[in-house]
Amino acid sequence: MTHKTIRVGGLTRVEGEGALLVRARDGRLTDLQLRIYEPPRFFEALLRGRAFTEPPDITARVCGICPVAYQMSACQALESACGVTVGGPLRDLRLLLCYGEWIESHALHVYLLHAPDFLGYPSGVAMAADHRPLVERGLALKKAGNELVAAVGGRAIHPVNVKVGGFYRLPLRAELAPVAERLRQALGDALATVEWVSGFGFPDVEHDYRFLALRHPTEYAILSGDVAVSDGTAFPIADWPRHVVEEQVRHSTALHAHLDGRTGYLTGPLARYALNAPLLSPLALRAAADAGLGRVCRNPFRSIVVRAVEIVHACEEALAVIDRYAPAGEPSVPVAARPGVGHGASEAPRGTLYHRYRIDDSGKIAEADIVPPTAQNQARIEADLRALVAPRLDLPAAELAELCERAIRNHDPCISCSAHFLDLRIDHG
Repeated sequence: MTHKTIRVGGLTRVEGEGALLVRARDGRLTDLQLRIYEPPRFFEALLRGRAFTEPPDITARVCGICPVAYQMSACQALESACGVTVGGPLRDLRLLLCYGEWIESHALHVYLLHAPDFLGYPSGVAMAADHRPLVERGLALKKAGNELVAAVGGRAIHPVNVKVGGFYRLPLRAELAPVAERLRQALGDALATVEWVSGFGFPDVEHDYRFLALRHPTEYAILSGDVAVSDGTAFPIADWPRHVVEEQVRHSTALHAHLDGRTGYLTGPLARYALNAPLLSPLALRAAADAGLGRVCRNPFRSIVVRAVEIVHACEEALAVIDRYAPAGEPSVPVAARPGVGHGASEAPRGTLYHRYRIDDSGKIAEADIVPPTAQNQARIEADLRALVAPRLDLPAAELAELCERAIRNHDPCISCSAHFLDLRIDHG
């Protein structure tokens, strides 16, 4: 009887601290665990007792890569509880913030975290030694996204201009003009990025994913919409708790999510593309077609192409928003606290991000619930890994470990904003 155990003690080129354990016996996979071992950060508990105006600033600190999505989901949940809808130019500014975040986050993932896998490098730094112009293009794209977030949000990391009801200050058109010029250059770089990554060699892998993403009637959903599922079902954000239930698993501090009693659904770029592709911007639609994505992409290794297409979309749509932007009136609408429950969701770069808050009679947060994309995807990532590992157990341990890490990076899990060196140990029974 032969035993094989593979431990990846620290996953590389992902945001945060995670590990992978694979066990096999007699050529058969017996156990696989994606372990998220960071200590819980208790943001939901931290929010209880705070004024209803505070969650946008506090929840932005959950993540340094996608703080805007946390702010948008929080604002919309709190505004929903208070019976307020933010539209017009203020909603346009929120769209701009979201597009900026998509640009900078996707560019980071595509160029520094994911592309090295396809070109045979251990890191973006090592890749830059041989492909400096490519990496510089990626950094220029990320800078364009950062500048857009800073112009609207007050700074690139953890924006300070966002509030319940809108913003503290409206940017002037003159302040957005240089950002638009940068975005025009970024749009060309984004199109070149799609062409570049679509030429990578992709493993012949497809999964029968059950996709979940927001769907909006007139736009490729990023800021708002109902929740759509690829089996044809849909429900309003307020019904999220009826459909999505989280549970604790022994091997991870991140919860696993169940959708209508079943685990293993996927949210993120592949889901957004599958459910919303016809609403991509014209240049993004053309880029997707030229890249050969088809109507639905089920190969997780090709998610890098979908992210590149979404950069094109974000650049083109951001330019359209800036072109029509005309600051007028107050930077926010009045929002008065009232007791009640509100639900909000937006599309973070990695998938649908849901917030729920209950406000008490004193205008303070009585309950908070935050469901991030990585927690939703964790069970599905484990299923991907099982399908990948089971027929390949005869590979050398180092090669199998590398393939597993690549499969995890397909989904760009945002465990938190840090990275570790790989610590691999193989135990043979």
